[in-house]
Amino acid sequence: MASRAILAVVVVVVAAAVAAAAAQLDEKFYGQSCPSVEAIVRREMVRALSAAPSLAGPLLRMHFHDCFVRGCDGSVLLDSQGNSTAEKDATPNKTLRGFGFVERVKAAVEKACPDTVSCADVLALMARDAVWLSKGPFWAVPLGRRDGRVSISNETNQLPPPTANFTQLTQLFAAKNLDVKDLVVLSAGHTIGTSHCFSFSDRLYNFTGMVNVHDVDPTLEVQYMARLRSKCPSLDDNTTLVEMDPGSFKTFDLGYYKHVAKRRGLFHSDGALLTDAFTRAYVERHAAGFQEEFFADFAASMVKMGNVDVLTGAQGEIRKKCSVVN
Repeated sequence: MASRAILAVVVVVVAAAVAAAAAQLDEKFYGQSCPSVEAIVRREMVRALSAAPSLAGPLLRMHFHDCFVRGCDGSVLLDSQGNSTAEKDATPNKTLRGFGFVERVKAAVEKACPDTVSCADVLALMARDAVWLSKGPFWAVPLGRRDGRVSISNETNQLPPPTANFTQLTQLFAAKNLDVKDLVVLSAGHTIGTSHCFSFSDRLYNFTGMVNVHDVDPTLEVQYMARLRSKCPSLDDNTTLVEMDPGSFKTFDLGYYKHVAKRRGLFHSDGALLTDAFTRAYVERHAAGFQEEFFADFAASMVKMGNVDVLTGAQGEIRKKCSVVN
């Protein structure tokens, strides 16, 4: 009986080890099956961002939104089907763009390596190149993700909203095994890209629900607030775009931290970084410099986020088109 018990324990331990190994991504995963995949993705990214550099921010954001719902499984790329509404059609994702371009890159990869590279991996590589081509850090992307077959709009409640306070942010990040440092580091993805007025206009006109010109967020720097009001004249503005990092929104740099340190972060969630001692210190340190340190931190947090709840091995599938399951 004792030997059987020992054997059972050994089997469980071995099974756990195998599962852990299967969940490990590898930078050289396609070394034999599709060695050209990174070159293909980069070629397409260079072409796209040369013509439309503003696409970098949305592609980085799309990878973030993918990983926070069901893990990094490409579920954000799936189209709604019949009565089933997918993530991409949920309110938090309606401002995402670049889906057609992801399909174009995937088609180029499929042409070279049919049925080999997942949409989730393509998106992870595109996000890395979006940052690098915006003069940000470069990092080796661990690969081997498989694509999920499920996409449910209601599950986007796991995404950190721009209205979140510090407690809400830390809880949402912790649910994905991301810590407070990951929060303050990944928030700096806001250094590239734009946002619609409706994502922050309550700070300008309806901070406590009074809906009047005096109902403003007192934590927002006054001159910056006036500038935002001139661009977003009312709560009803659903079309105007505003730079998240004014002055360098196409360049991945320390501008984000400089703005947040001056109480000029665009979103509630940006300003929330000043309400905690650790994140405030990080913001203030990098508002003053240390770009190489920040770049290394950002690369590490991106790799960590890119490993959230991934499907590997025989799980999921390798989609031929990113918008539909096989």
